Amino acid sequence: MTCFLRVAPLMKKSILLFSAIIVFNANVYAQDTTAEAGSLVLQTVATPLKLSFPDKPGWNVLKEGQKLEFDVKASGGTGNKIVFALPQGRIDGITFDSLGHFSWTPSYDFVDRLGGGRTIQLLFEARNEKDESVRQVVDFTVEHVNRPPVIGELKPFYVRYNTQNTYTIESSVVKDEDNDPVAFVPIMDAMPEGAKLSAQGEFTWKPSLTQYNDLREKPIFIEFYVEDQPAKARTKGSFKVAVTQQDLPPSIQMIPSQKRFVYKEGATIDLMFQLYDPNGENNLASFNFISGNADVPASALVKNTPSQYEFIWKPGYDFVKDPLDSLSFDITFFVMDKSNKREERTVTFTILEAVNEAEIDQKLYNEYRSALVRAWDLMEQLKQAEDDLKKKYKRAKKGKKGRSLTNASLGAVTGISPVVVEEPATSKKITTVGGTMVMTIGTLEATEVIGRSTKDLIERLNYIMEKRNELQTKGDVFARKYALKSSRRKPEFMKDADEFVALMNLKGLVALELDATWQNKSKPTDQNISKTFKDFSPDN
Repeated sequence: MTCFLRVAPLMKKSILLFSAIIVFNANVYAQDTTAEAGSLVLQTVATPLKLSFPDKPGWNVLKEGQKLEFDVKASGGTGNKIVFALPQGRIDGITFDSLGHFSWTPSYDFVDRLGGGRTIQLLFEARNEKDESVRQVVDFTVEHVNRPPVIGELKPFYVRYNTQNTYTIESSVVKDEDNDPVAFVPIMDAMPEGAKLSAQGEFTWKPSLTQYNDLREKPIFIEFYVEDQPAKARTKGSFKVAVTQQDLPPSIQMIPSQKRFVYKEGATIDLMFQLYDPNGENNLASFNFISGNADVPASALVKNTPSQYEFIWKPGYDFVKDPLDSLSFDITFFVMDKSNKREERTVTFTILEAVNEAEIDQKLYNEYRSALVRAWDLMEQLKQAEDDLKKKYKRAKKGKKGRSLTNASLGAVTGISPVVVEEPATSKKITTVGGTMVMTIGTLEATEVIGRSTKDLIERLNYIMEKRNELQTKGDVFARKYALKSSRRKPEFMKDADEFVALMNLKGLVALELDATWQNKSKPTDQNISKTFKDFSPDN
């Protein structure tokens, strides 16, 4: 019992010591863990906000009628909630919600058939609740999709015996939705002997007596293909051929077949006319028009073949005179054959007043570029002036030792020749006067020696650096904000351009000592401007 009582205090001390070691190790581990977690947080905070798009090659290239869908992702930043937007470049048909889902199906008339493709620019933006944002411009290329021609119901062809009969397939019922030129291709197995079908759709046939009698008993159908160019997509059509004794007048087929057209100033009007005479193309005498407006030139009617014409006219931007906002008038097209049989077709045109958008866009771009060129040129001059001032200030910092020997008196003490004593291990001179007065004169900087203050150099250098930073910041904002045509069309563009140009009217030109005759050795090319202002968008 006695041994047990003596051992118990020792065991208690050991247990306490072991517990203290465990607590200490736990604290050290907790501190290490906290330090590591803190390091992790710092790394997360330092990550910038970034947009992510599909990484599949050619994801931004699509065809007319093809639906494009994808989700824009954002990473980085210090916030938790991301809101997406499409501030510039949006066109009809594009949907882009705040969650980053994008959807668009380009219409079949989005790309001009002659262009082959069309590229648009969209500006995507992501912003979080801490007002951190990122923007990125993405180009989308839409390729043209060809569609085959469409053939409507054709009127029958009535032929005569012992006559070269001519039938022109009505162009008004043969349409190509892409406005491609079309050619007619005969199906030889369906053609009667001696008949021909031209690429322009003219069918000629002089039936023999047997053929004529057979045709009198049973009409036939002539099949053919309509082929668009240059894609050569085909559609099959047919028309009825029967016998007739009737003498028909000529007819006019117009493409597009409408009674009223509305165009804006500057738009090109292109109407195609196909003339048809049952007695043959040689029976056509004339085709012309009468306009209700004297400003429509007679040269607008262009003859391609004796039976095919085009009306091509582009009303100028001064066609509608102030104070009118539109002008309507009629044009009557008429055809006559050699027997004076006549057919007319009257069309109403309405011309709306319009602005020359191409010219206005070019003027706005010139304002946009000239402002950035002026800022670039001034920054180049300020950069050169800054380099010169830094060199002068560097020479001034080296200094130049100057000594000033002074006669001094104290009360009635007379001047005595001074004695100059150098202090070891210092740059100071001690001048002793009369053995009773000591004066220390330090090193003078070079600019002080020649009569100019270093304070002026520092003030000018600070002002130049401040002005360069201000021009760089305002120039970057201006170049990015108005990089697209649509943004430059907004009313505030000219106001911002004037404010940006006014920023370059330095009030301290005299103090800066800028040379008014200074010439920039570099040319204001798009590449040089882009080096200074990264978001500058050249007009290609």
